Amino acid sequence: MLKAEDYLNNGEVYIWKEKFAVAKTKHFIKEAFASIQDKSEITTIIERHKLPAEEVIEVDEDDWRIITFDMLLPMNLVGFIAKISNAIAEESVSILYISAYSTDHLLVQEKDLQKATAKLKKLGCRIKEK
Repeated sequence: MLKAEDYLNNGEVYIWKEKFAVAKTKHFIKEAFASIQDKSEITTIIERHKLPAEEVIEVDEDDWRIITFDMLLPMNLVGFIAKISNAIAEESVSILYISAYSTDHLLVQEKDLQKATAKLKKLGCRIKEK
């Protein structure tokens, strides 16, 4: 059985240098890092300077940073998100988590970035900025 620790220990993680906004928008925005549509809204994660004001319904005013787990994560991996979120929650840090097909991304507010990365280092991750 695959374990989260097997991927976190010496796993490569990078921090995006850009600052992002998390917004509820009227439409998909082509330049976005990610757009998520559910039954009631479109959530857009986009570099702050690329967010068109006319598309915004609501926006979180904090600067968000993206932490990417630069590893291929299998679909049957159990406990990966739990391991990370529990460790970071110990520092009272709020997170947004996005799972792509084989890579995961964690968003933390700029003010909490150091606390979050310190916890990831304790889990064994190698962290760099990209």
